[in-house]
Amino acid sequence: MKKLLDLISEEMMQAFEAAGYDRELGKVTISNRPDLCEYQCNGAMAGAKTYHKAPIMIASDVAGKCEGSAVFSSVEAVNPGFLNLKLKGEFLGNYLQEMEREEKFGLPKQEKPLKIVIDYGGPNVAKPLHVGHLRSAVIGESIKRIARYNGHEVIGDIHLGDWGLQMGLIITELRERKPELPYFDDDFTGEYPKEAPFTISELEEIYPTASARSKEDPAYKEKAMDATFKLQNGVRGYRALWDHIIAVSVSDLKKNYEKLNVEFDLWKGESDVHDLIPDMVEYMKKEGYAHESEGALVVDVKEESDTKEIPPCMILKSDGASLYNTTDLATIRERMEKIDPDRIIYVVDKRQELYFTQVFRCARKTKLVKPDTGLTFVGFGTMNGKDGKPFKTRQGGVMRLEDLLNDINEQMYNKMISNHEIPEEARKEAKEVAAMVALAAIKYGDLSNQAGKDYIFDVERFTSFEGDTGPYILYTIVRIKSILNKYAALGKKIPDTGIRKPEGEAEKELMMSLSGFISMMQAAWEEMAPHKVCAYIYDLANSFNHFYHETKILQEEDEEKQAGYIALLKLTKEILETCIDVLGFAAPERM
Repeated sequence: MKKLLDLISEEMMQAFEAAGYDRELGKVTISNRPDLCEYQCNGAMAGAKTYHKAPIMIASDVAGKCEGSAVFSSVEAVNPGFLNLKLKGEFLGNYLQEMEREEKFGLPKQEKPLKIVIDYGGPNVAKPLHVGHLRSAVIGESIKRIARYNGHEVIGDIHLGDWGLQMGLIITELRERKPELPYFDDDFTGEYPKEAPFTISELEEIYPTASARSKEDPAYKEKAMDATFKLQNGVRGYRALWDHIIAVSVSDLKKNYEKLNVEFDLWKGESDVHDLIPDMVEYMKKEGYAHESEGALVVDVKEESDTKEIPPCMILKSDGASLYNTTDLATIRERMEKIDPDRIIYVVDKRQELYFTQVFRCARKTKLVKPDTGLTFVGFGTMNGKDGKPFKTRQGGVMRLEDLLNDINEQMYNKMISNHEIPEEARKEAKEVAAMVALAAIKYGDLSNQAGKDYIFDVERFTSFEGDTGPYILYTIVRIKSILNKYAALGKKIPDTGIRKPEGEAEKELMMSLSGFISMMQAAWEEMAPHKVCAYIYDLANSFNHFYHETKILQEEDEEKQAGYIALLKLTKEILETCIDVLGFAAPERM
């Protein structure tokens, strides 16, 4: 199904051609003066020099060819040569009827769907998720869902930080505390315990303790580095302990990501490619891509067109140790061999842009990816408190993500029950609804901003039921559900189709908002911009609420007209629900 704007442009192009002008001048845009018209065409201005005519003369010629148009109710030529356009209600109604009938409301199917890997999340095991992990999870999940809705095959990978010195630190601290454990007995040949010798709470305390101690005690750090070496070289007891660390951490991570309605297809980490690194390094040396520089192994990635210095991509440090670069390049190589994606997208803090420029260039130069494989960096800004600084707890520490979610759930619940008493038996449902609304508040509050920009995390504003917020969007959906339920309770069947031409301005405004769905959803994917979905549903919710206040829907006595209203509401609800689903949250049945 074609975008509405394309259909309107085609009609205007035909009018330009019929008037004797280049049809390409007939491109139409949404009006920047909605008080004057719905759409506009500035082609007459562009054609003035070519045709040696005053723009208003060209515009008048074209307007004359639009008489009797099935698309436009009015085409007005105004000085100095603009064409102001308004749509016919029948044309708009027919377009929405087609949207009702079509799968995904007419969103065109992909002729060649892409296979995409999206790398987002990136938490370290043995550490609790904190607010700094929120944006990667929320933005990455939404981009994944938007890409899938647009018809692409998308694989989400969390890419865990599960290798390196942090593992050695945990193992060393465990050995100090519990030396009797069989994992530290070199002569032990039996089966290791199936239960981990620690809980997630203990694990989350062990790592910062070990990290702090290693900074003050060189001998302790040396032990940790030795433990890391033994782990990475396959010492049996250390690998068994590492398995416990991963199992306990991943179980906790899954629980917390589930609260965020975030799902990963792959739970791979740095460890998955550890054994692939030596072969990749040898390949880079053999093919002449990598060379030594001050003892380190590097690949030059600067280009002649660079306006700023792009340092070489380091593959191995002077002591032979690998780095994040090495792991990320090996991961790219593994993804190409096992998945062969058309595109790999990384959703990471925007401060990592230079790093990913180096890694992407290195991957291309060393032919780890095909020439047409897309490598995309989506950098996000910081989430700040009201003071404009990175969001902290009241005590000044980094807030755990679980605590943030619990706090906002509690605030939302208190806000919802503040005006009326809730009986004991209804409190469980009220808390479930509050959690749904709180998640919408958090996600919409984040996603309504452009990903690359910093934003203020304002709990009071985000949890408001008024204005550009998640709760306002959910309240609108619940309001529509309530009307549809009341209509059905009257014994009337909710029609699958039946949208009529609009009779009033509020109804037409709502229909115009709905008609922009295809264009918005395509742009949200092409630009990887969830904020476009947020802007669209905010405008759509406003249009619906204006229509609702202007129209007596359930009191309408004309059955056919009322059925048309209900069909319009049904489409509005379905599109709003589709949009919040790609943003990663859902609406309750009632609030």
